[in-house]
Amino acid sequence: MTTYTAKASQTRTKTISNPNTISLRTAALSAGLALLTMAIAAPFAELFVFPKLIVPGEAAETARNILANQTLFRAALFGYLITFICDLVAAWALYVFLKPVNENLSLFTAWFRLVYTVIAIVAFLNLVAVVRLLNASNSSSGFDPGQFAAQVMSSLEAFRGSWYFGLLFFGIHLGLLGVLVFRSSYVPKLLGVLLIIAGFGYLINALKPILLPDINIDFAQYTFYGELIFMLWLLIRGPRVKEVNEEII
Repeated sequence: MTTYTAKASQTRTKTISNPNTISLRTAALSAGLALLTMAIAAPFAELFVFPKLIVPGEAAETARNILANQTLFRAALFGYLITFICDLVAAWALYVFLKPVNENLSLFTAWFRLVYTVIAIVAFLNLVAVVRLLNASNSSSGFDPGQFAAQVMSSLEAFRGSWYFGLLFFGIHLGLLGVLVFRSSYVPKLLGVLLIIAGFGYLINALKPILLPDINIDFAQYTFYGELIFMLWLLIRGPRVKEVNEEII
């Protein structure tokens, strides 16, 4: 009788003890570090460099700024590239971290971040096109400044438009991530609520140009704080999370 009970219990649950399995602590730390790197690299490019170089509606002035600050522009591109690579790391690490809650939903959530990242990387190719234009202008003494400015501005706008469209998928990712966090037994439920709010903010911003062009939604730009709080929790408390038993269905 005792042997049967032990076997039945062993069939119902299994402890994550496979040496090839990434621990929840490692996954939390990996996700936290990836998010921290993104929190540094993305604002450097988006909030520091680009506002200095890009003048909305002024293609000629924007082109002159980029030509005069090519090193700074290339540094911004490196920041974006690091950000998108870290997105891939975060998608994997968060999937592993929340897999014990619901493996299928965690995988589905990761796929939305992967779709966003693919869109962002394709959009990033427009910035690579600007670098090629810079290389051509440096090597050619007879290039047309007007044509150069128009091509540069067109590439920058294409990058921005495609990337912002990808944020629609990122918002869905954050909302699903919030649901997983809320349902987990090892992450504070408040973080799940904050992530859902953050995802809602991204969705509104992504849909505004299409569905809400005349509506003021400035409040949505403040919903991202849930991401930052979750990142800090992963870095500080995540490495202390105990392993969780997975249910076998």
